[in-house]
Amino acid sequence: MVAPMQTHYNSLAGGEVGRIAALSDGLFAIAATILVLDFRTPEPADIHSEAELLHALAATAPRLLPWLLSLLTLGIFWLGQQTQLNQLARSNRDLTWLHFLFLTIVTVLPFSTRLLGDFLTYRTAFLIYWLNILLLGACLYATWACAERAKLIREEANADISRAVKRRIVVAQSLYAIGALAGLLNVTLGITLILLVQLNYAIGPRLPILSRL
Repeated sequence: MVAPMQTHYNSLAGGEVGRIAALSDGLFAIAATILVLDFRTPEPADIHSEAELLHALAATAPRLLPWLLSLLTLGIFWLGQQTQLNQLARSNRDLTWLHFLFLTIVTVLPFSTRLLGDFLTYRTAFLIYWLNILLLGACLYATWACAERAKLIREEANADISRAVKRRIVVAQSLYAIGALAGLLNVTLGITLILLVQLNYAIGPRLPILSRL
């Protein structure tokens, strides 16, 4: 009589793609909510005229740029992860943990955003923010490579889709790196370049050159 093969827990864990997507939606929503908490209304006791209120509101203006930058970052990487998940037939334990690592890096974004808002002209704050974006891209690339290696991608997803996913991540990270290098010379220039990259991916222009990025 042949003994039944033993079922290992690790072969069962993390197979449901929908649970990853659900966790992702929740964490991205929380991160986006935390971003706006950096904006604080002026203390009523300190405001005695319209001019003082306008002056106090203007003082919060430097936080608008990091906030907008991070909203675009969240949107772009949420869409990138959801695009990958939509191409999966199933998941496994290793891939699930990689996606969890990706989401862990997402939760750091409010911190790097606040740091950039507090020290908008400091290279260190800017480079930490860029590092956050770099780690998000690297982790997203790793999730797709893991899914390919484990043959978890849907059969109807052809090689062109795989190349498009990888190309998108590599090109985007290369453009962000150019922005980071520019930021070493001038932080404002670096932030502007990264913001332009973000806007390109968010808007998805139909110009032939930009649409290939």
